[in-house]
Amino acid sequence: MGKKVATLITDLFEDVEFTEPAQAFKDAGHQVITIDIQAGKDITGKKGETVKIDKGIGEVNPQDFDALLIPGGFSPDLLREDDRFGEFAKAFIQEGKPVLAICHGPQVLIDTDLLKDVDITGFKSIRNDLKNAGANYKDEEVVVSNNIVTSRFPDDIPAFNRESLKLLAE
Repeated sequence: MGKKVATLITDLFEDVEFTEPAQAFKDAGHQVITIDIQAGKDITGKKGETVKIDKGIGEVNPQDFDALLIPGGFSPDLLREDDRFGEFAKAFIQEGKPVLAICHGPQVLIDTDLLKDVDITGFKSIRNDLKNAGANYKDEEVVVSNNIVTSRFPDDIPAFNRESLKLLAE
């Protein structure tokens, strides 16, 4: 049975860091639901990809989803302006549900205050932020720790998708 994957995303996301995992998840039978401040609007990636937002953050409950995807680009930094996104992500970590974050995506996880001693990777420019949050930063294509899958950049997407799909299959 397919899983429901909540996706925290807004304008200026890194296009392939959303489109490729989302397609891989859909191909495996999972449902991908996009979440931003407001439902129904179109957002645009850094390279012009347009995505329709399915749900607003105020109308979703983490209990209604099986996993969380956070693509990179500038989107995670913009999402952090609203504390509800960090709180939403926090619930997934607390419940041990899969959290899948690539590139700048782990920035949202910093706001959960739950990264102490978690092995993690992400884009090089956020490594000190992750370390300051207590995480063990690893410069590797994919890191899996406590049901959290992280990768550094678009070249890592095949490994990111592979490990994410393993968790979603459980």
